Amino acid sequence: MIKQIKVYLITIIIFTLLLSACEPRPVAKTTAKEEKSETTIVDTHSDDGRTIVGISMPDELLERWNRDGAFLKDQFEQNGCEVILKFANNLIDTQIGDLRSMISGGADILVIAAVDGAALSSVLEEARAANVRIIAYDRLIMKTDAVDYYVSFDNYQVGVLQANYIIGALLMVNSDKTYNIEFISGDPVDNNARFFYQGALDTLQPFVDMDKIRILSTQSDFYETSTAQWSTDIAQQRLQIILNSYYPKGTRLDAVLCANDSTALGAARAIGADYKGTNHVVLTGQDADIANIYNIINGTQDMTVFKALDQEAVVTVALGMALLKGDSPAEKLIEDSNFSFECAYNTMDYDNGIKIVPSYLLQPVTINYQNLEKELFVTGYYRRNSSGLIYAVK
Repeated sequence: MIKQIKVYLITIIIFTLLLSACEPRPVAKTTAKEEKSETTIVDTHSDDGRTIVGISMPDELLERWNRDGAFLKDQFEQNGCEVILKFANNLIDTQIGDLRSMISGGADILVIAAVDGAALSSVLEEARAANVRIIAYDRLIMKTDAVDYYVSFDNYQVGVLQANYIIGALLMVNSDKTYNIEFISGDPVDNNARFFYQGALDTLQPFVDMDKIRILSTQSDFYETSTAQWSTDIAQQRLQIILNSYYPKGTRLDAVLCANDSTALGAARAIGADYKGTNHVVLTGQDADIANIYNIINGTQDMTVFKALDQEAVVTVALGMALLKGDSPAEKLIEDSNFSFECAYNTMDYDNGIKIVPSYLLQPVTINYQNLEKELFVTGYYRRNSSGLIYAVK
């Protein structure tokens, strides 16, 4: 009897399993994320007989990005490369779209000055999957291990130069006076702006600690003092508010530390329109833009930090050509290239949150009224036409 029951139970189990095997299985829904991860990225460039360099600049509004783009394009073309040059109009989505187009168009190398250094991780993964090498240009690209190298100036040193100029111009070291200073920092999504700010703050901090420097607006941290898209108008409006709120007649403003020349233009306008004091306000900048060179000549700006953009382009092209040959450049690139300017290889300081990016760093130079002729005109970076108007040569 027991044997019959066992046979019966086994029969029921087998029958149940057969029925379940015949039932249609539910189809798993594929999320958009999963579909994306299954997309095949095609290596568009290997052995295609072409050498294509994609150059992505943030925008055409700042004079320097136009010069950078032109320098890079010219240098790569002189080395026999095809060049795709795009400007992103300061829009993240536009830059991502440009980069995807370059990848699908067969780019071997991407040279990227990021609109937002933290927003490119996904598209750079696509580039790496397509065997495209990545050079972060001027601005460090964050939160990705797809970036191969970084070429820039020593951005921390830019802030040091700006702060030291103010210290020297105001004779702070041997003075018992207290000086009132305000900060106008750069674009909060530009990673370089943080380096500029930190270099300046670290240099001025001992004087703040000794109460030789005061910030009457109390706006001193990076985000409080930042300027979206390096906007001249935003810098002007913010300083006008500060002047009208904290610097009534009889309250002296001694210096405004501006991170770059476009913000310095706004600061100069604000001081001219709204500052009630009669003293000269020391004003810093960066980039040696033509409008600011005029301001240095006429005395409404005191200094700018000059970065010879052709040097940055020369290093980037030397690095790019080495990568195209399949090399893994390091300090030897500097030795082999025999650059006519100072360049350092750095593998310690530029951490993008995922990795320390090997970096080639150039040295910025302080420009003021005393040396601008020698540094900018004798060298041929700028010239004057027959009417005395300044124009860029390179």
